[in-house]
Amino acid sequence: MPTYDATLFDPPAPLAQVILRNPQNADQLASVPMLLDSGADVTLIPAESANQLAITAESGAQYELMGFDGSLTVATAVQLEMVFFSKIFRGRFLLIDQAWGIIGRDILNLLSLSLDGPKQIWAELPSG
Repeated sequence: MPTYDATLFDPPAPLAQVILRNPQNADQLASVPMLLDSGADVTLIPAESANQLAITAESGAQYELMGFDGSLTVATAVQLEMVFFSKIFRGRFLLIDQAWGIIGRDILNLLSLSLDGPKQIWAELPSG
């Protein structure tokens, strides 16, 4: 079972390692850190990871994001594939300028996960 990350987060938080793929050429980047965040509406990808895969932003596709503190930022969108728990999620993802991404409810609501805060572990549960 994956453990919570205490290096980047205090208090520790569930952090997944995903694979990102460029759908144009199948290049991939493994072990991209992604925070599991049920408070986030959408999934956000580290811009540096998209750059490493030579994925270009969709022209004219910008979205306004509001942080939990009410701050507003503008994010660009890219088309990519994310592999998480052997499942492939394809589509439009927004970019953020930080070292880790965020897996939001657009993906989390498609999965059954268990978060065990006291033991600081998390896992995918069998669906059904």
